[in-house]
Amino acid sequence: MVCQNESIDESNADLARDLRLLVRERLQAGDSDDQIRTFLVRRYGDFILLKPPFKLETWLLWGAPIFVLLMGGGIILVSRRQQNKRTPADPLSEAERARLDAMLGGNGLENVPKKED
Repeated sequence: MVCQNESIDESNADLARDLRLLVRERLQAGDSDDQIRTFLVRRYGDFILLKPPFKLETWLLWGAPIFVLLMGGGIILVSRRQQNKRTPADPLSEAERARLDAMLGGNGLENVPKKED
């Protein structure tokens, strides 16, 4: 609904105002709290409640945060495993080292590993 995570008393949404008026009318008619709650749930569904019950229809409301956490953890786990499987670049052969040394003018090959044949 429009006033998610707020009670109808706290919300400034038009729907919350309408619900407050409806609750006031039902109270003046002599309905109990349970009768009013049942009426509102029947009319608007469990999603109107601040804490909806766990049912087949509301499983997504309750399961989505857990699902998102599990998916995030799975993505992190898979990416870390793939990162650990990566091998460093192959070392340079002597011919490649000589060519690179010529390009750089003899500077900068101290840290480049040699290829072992």
